[in-house]
Amino acid sequence: MQIKKAEYLISSPSLGQCPTADRPEFAFIGRSNVGKSSLINLLCNREKLAKTSATPGKTQLINHFEIVSASAGNAKEKKWYLVDLPGYGFAKVSQNQRKSWTKMIEEYLRKRENLVNVFVLIDSRLPPQKIDIQFINQLGEWEVPFSLVFTKSDKNTQKDTAKNIKYFMFELLKTWESAPPYFVTSTVKKTGRKEILAHIEELIETMGK
Repeated sequence: MQIKKAEYLISSPSLGQCPTADRPEFAFIGRSNVGKSSLINLLCNREKLAKTSATPGKTQLINHFEIVSASAGNAKEKKWYLVDLPGYGFAKVSQNQRKSWTKMIEEYLRKRENLVNVFVLIDSRLPPQKIDIQFINQLGEWEVPFSLVFTKSDKNTQKDTAKNIKYFMFELLKTWESAPPYFVTSTVKKTGRKEILAHIEELIETMGK
């Protein structure tokens, strides 16, 4: 898949204010400061498309980006939405703000009719975090399709990254019958981009059959 166009569209405070659900949609979410904006910029090949910040919790709305892509050997372009969701976890916000985010995210994930897949970002430098496992199990209860993206793989040795991923999948399989698709990424080394875009392309094509 080749990204022909990637443009910011709108930031919405609620599901009802999101764009018309007229094309496939792929959402990205993870704990605060997991590297979500950097990954989105890598995927879209636009350095400052999504705003990055050293301060956790900067993303506070449902952010839609319009994407136009094309497949190798196929001139027909595909239009889809990429969505940057607020992070879950330990951002320094009030309890009321956190409850508001939680409600907004749940409503979006459970009711957005054109949502094809949620990419859940996991920090590959860390052992399994309870909050990540809980969030993934919640997606299962809501029957929301998802994939995992292990970020910041350049911050560790390959051995330690592999160990943390193996440990995470071990913990996940305590409550799941089979493992979901997962990808290992580094925005510094620009790895994982091709694989994630190929997965998105495959899901879009599957929808059309």
